[in-house]
Amino acid sequence: MRAAVMEAVRKPLVVKDVPDPSCPSNGVILRSEAEGVCRSDWHAWSGDWSWIGLVPPMPLVMGHEFCGVVEEVGKECHNFKKGDRVLVPFSQGDGVCEYCRSGQSHVCANPSLPGFSYWGGYGHYVGIPNADANLVPMPEGVGFEEGASMGCRFMTSYHGVVDRAQVRPGEWVAVHGCGGIGLSAVHIAAAIGANVIAVDLDDAKLELAKKVGAQHVVNGKKTDAVMAIFDLTKGGAHVGVDALGVKATCLNSINCLRKQGRSLQIGLTTAAEKGEVALPIDRMVTMELALIASLGMPASRYPSMLQMVEAGKLNPKSMITETIGLERASHVLEQMTTFQNVGVSIINKY
Repeated sequence: MRAAVMEAVRKPLVVKDVPDPSCPSNGVILRSEAEGVCRSDWHAWSGDWSWIGLVPPMPLVMGHEFCGVVEEVGKECHNFKKGDRVLVPFSQGDGVCEYCRSGQSHVCANPSLPGFSYWGGYGHYVGIPNADANLVPMPEGVGFEEGASMGCRFMTSYHGVVDRAQVRPGEWVAVHGCGGIGLSAVHIAAAIGANVIAVDLDDAKLELAKKVGAQHVVNGKKTDAVMAIFDLTKGGAHVGVDALGVKATCLNSINCLRKQGRSLQIGLTTAAEKGEVALPIDRMVTMELALIASLGMPASRYPSMLQMVEAGKLNPKSMITETIGLERASHVLEQMTTFQNVGVSIINKY
């Protein structure tokens, strides 16, 4: 099969033929029809997580935002058959630990991550283990590009906004960072009736944020984002979302809140923060602020999200700004180094 292979840190991916995967006995072989290029791929490709020892084994076929058609089924897989259209959640579980048994497979005691734990969707075929626990049937009305756009960034934001922060209609939500995660959070919060303020340093990203549901936008390069949010909301946001994971966005997400506000932490830090950001603890205590962390979304929650997509209340494809071939994946990763890319890039040509 053809694949875009990572052979060295920060070097262009090599597009070449590699051996087809073998089918796990409890899994499937999936023919990937579309794959998103995600910032988590950038973290691995750029060596940004090497400070915690997460250097991917190479050669590696990355990719954890993909969907497609089942080509082969292992003898221990019972819920899927050849020809099924499926979505592949990036946060996968073993199906037997206490978290998986309670429907929380995204925090499995023995997690698995396509494109990291095993070769992923930058290749045309993927061998997926534990398919019964981890795959999600994809409705006929959802296209492959749209399906791929939900595999990580969109579903992560849905779980964070709906399940973890429990955003309510009428609340003010300030989203800090308008990459794929941030745009998804803007769109989902707006869809459930919140008043959304999008914050970024790039006017092009803010324009896209307005198109997907932001009521107001703030360019943090031109104005003090926290003060602007306080002015717009007349007292602070009910919910802040750090969709990037750098020190500034993490602190702004907390500092922009009104009393008893909730800050939703979705973004993972970079090598600059090394996983730690000093917090304004006294402010959080005296204002009763809550910090809520969120990771991925369990497969069990996909039906709720997909029902909103089918009903037209959510439109993940509105964040897709380009479709590309495998040869262009490296270019998108390079753009992420300087935050040049706008919206979501989807690989749909293998």
